Amino acid sequence: MGRIGRRGFVATAAGVLAAFATAGDAAARVPSEAASRGRGRGRRTGREFRGMWLATVGNRDWPSRPGLTADRQRAELLAYFDTAVERRLNAVVLQVRPTADALWPSPHEPWSQCLTGVQGQDPGWDPLGTAVREAHRRGLELHAWFNPYRVAGHTDPSRLVETHPARLHPDWVIAYGGKLYYDPGIPEVRRFVEDAMMDAVVRYDIDAVHFDDYFYPYPVPDQVFDDDATFARYGDGFPDKAAWRRDNINRLVLEMAARIKAAKKHVRFGISPFGVWRNATTDPLGSRTAAGVQTYDDLHADTRRWVREGWIDYVVPQVYWNMGFPPADYEALVPWWAEVANGTGVDLFIGEALYKVGMAGQPEAWHDPAELSRHLTYAKRYPAVGGHCYFSAMEVVADPIGAMTRVVADHYPTRVRPPA
Repeated sequence: MGRIGRRGFVATAAGVLAAFATAGDAAARVPSEAASRGRGRGRRTGREFRGMWLATVGNRDWPSRPGLTADRQRAELLAYFDTAVERRLNAVVLQVRPTADALWPSPHEPWSQCLTGVQGQDPGWDPLGTAVREAHRRGLELHAWFNPYRVAGHTDPSRLVETHPARLHPDWVIAYGGKLYYDPGIPEVRRFVEDAMMDAVVRYDIDAVHFDDYFYPYPVPDQVFDDDATFARYGDGFPDKAAWRRDNINRLVLEMAARIKAAKKHVRFGISPFGVWRNATTDPLGSRTAAGVQTYDDLHADTRRWVREGWIDYVVPQVYWNMGFPPADYEALVPWWAEVANGTGVDLFIGEALYKVGMAGQPEAWHDPAELSRHLTYAKRYPAVGGHCYFSAMEVVADPIGAMTRVVADHYPTRVRPPA
């Protein structure tokens, strides 16, 4: 495999596309600035990433419900930021494009329904602008979290606002698993979602662009993501549909990296994938896991390659399992990701399942207030691990069974700056 480094990302997106001049996984060999940053640099400089995700999809964390006044929404948001400071965190990952909509006045997409309860309705304030300003005032980084392809949590396009791009371009949309998605294989779709996200990059002083684990959707039993026509049109030269799908996602990642660096070189690009790339039983390069989902095969996201080749600035694998969990042991996945990140210059932060703590039906380990603290103690064995991020803000506030208090007491004696 060729290697594309950070210097290559200051080129235009068109230049990046040249790396894919041949079908499949061919890539240009460019010296890597990322690799020159070395490994474990957050630890060596006394910096550490301490983040929390603040989810807006379905009003998961914020706003507490749609239709609140602008003043109430703002007060709730700032209360989350204040809690982050109290817990000695230093970054908030705010979901600003949850379902092909926006938490800022976007020229490309409608206002998010999570704000007013009506998609496209102006909430009377600029949540992203306020979030950036108030986060920075408190010494917090603001990472803008975008979901590239999810359109709606239902399958009825008529429920979208009339001006929604998904209604104007019904050929862009696929219904699957009770949701609507943009088709990642259509080049015009990819360009559109990039343009929508780049609007926020250009207009706001965000610290990072952040993707989560959603690329192609998670498998749904007995359902098919019907992109046969798209594959027939654009899939020439690929050995199979899976390879073509991975190429589509690779292009999104490379193009966004290039466009971000061309617009604002200091803005970082991070991705938080599902915690298992591939099981070792599937691929000898994989982890000692027996996960039912593998990002490479099921979500068509070659997350290991993105790190090894320095395509992104940081990775936050969602290692959402307890220590000793047989199918996906925390103690197996952290060293695997540390080895992947070693020598790449890509910062590694571990995503932590704070939401599972004290939850009925979870393994006994999650009912122990010390479980998460033990995670951080274990991760310190690996210099490549430069911090942690907690899902999600609601639980950071609620502090189930005192687990977050324990983490802060054991590991966060003072505030520190995040890795630069």
